[in-house]
Amino acid sequence: MIWGAEQWILSAYPGRDSICVETGQNIWKMLCEQKERLVGKHIWERYGDTFPLLIKFIDAHDDLSVQVHPSDALAQKYGEPFGKTEMWYATESEPQARLYCGLKQQLTPESYKQMVADKTILNALAEYPVKDGDSFFIPAGRIHAIGSGCRLCEIQQTSDTTYRIYDYDRVDKDGHPRELHTERAAESIDYTVQDDYRVHYERKPNEPVKLVSCPYFTTNVLQINQPVARDYSRLDSFVCLICLNGEGTITGHGQTAALTPGMLILLPAEDNGEVEINGNLRALEVYIDQ
Repeated sequence: MIWGAEQWILSAYPGRDSICVETGQNIWKMLCEQKERLVGKHIWERYGDTFPLLIKFIDAHDDLSVQVHPSDALAQKYGEPFGKTEMWYATESEPQARLYCGLKQQLTPESYKQMVADKTILNALAEYPVKDGDSFFIPAGRIHAIGSGCRLCEIQQTSDTTYRIYDYDRVDKDGHPRELHTERAAESIDYTVQDDYRVHYERKPNEPVKLVSCPYFTTNVLQINQPVARDYSRLDSFVCLICLNGEGTITGHGQTAALTPGMLILLPAEDNGEVEINGNLRALEVYIDQ
């Protein structure tokens, strides 16, 4: 990318499908064949042959553009199937790393457009230094930007619809300014101002700690140094386990798989039951429960 590196570790986005190491199939083909057995009955009924989540690792060498994502309804108005609600979980970032998330002053669509024209829109955004373990929820409509030096895991709806607001006057490989989407962004932005946009949570070893629960995904963080049992039998959903650092194993249904940094384990809904996670590691646990 123009600003750094982005790895799509779980994707069924057209043309960017992840390949399952165990089966050699891409996720979309697995979904079309297994249907609700892979994702769960209510998820299959809701999304059909669209895998509902896209999970990425982001390593920002430069500032990303200031942007906003539309809601499902607004995306569909402009011919896209889904909007984009997402979240970030920061891993070890550079000392100077910071990001923007949400508005810190009240704007209207008109005052927003004026600040974009004046190239002062950053002055209206809440800015945060970033350290390992920080988390931010970015529902559709929340203006945001990842800064240089950030390393993040991003969990989002399966959508690549982004309305670019400000891009530091950068040009593309052909020397042209990158396109801005000022009008559609103005229509998308949630102009509500909050005191704090961080996800606040208490870090607890060897038990799941909830970060985000929304209609599109639920995400917990697990920091373990001893065997931890997780029972997914109540869920009508697939489960993703994303190893962020450390090493360990996951055991269930008579099988054991290794967990190493950057690895994502996808547990099919039809196999939901008890698993044991062992080792010394930190992982994100993601499923859909609403």
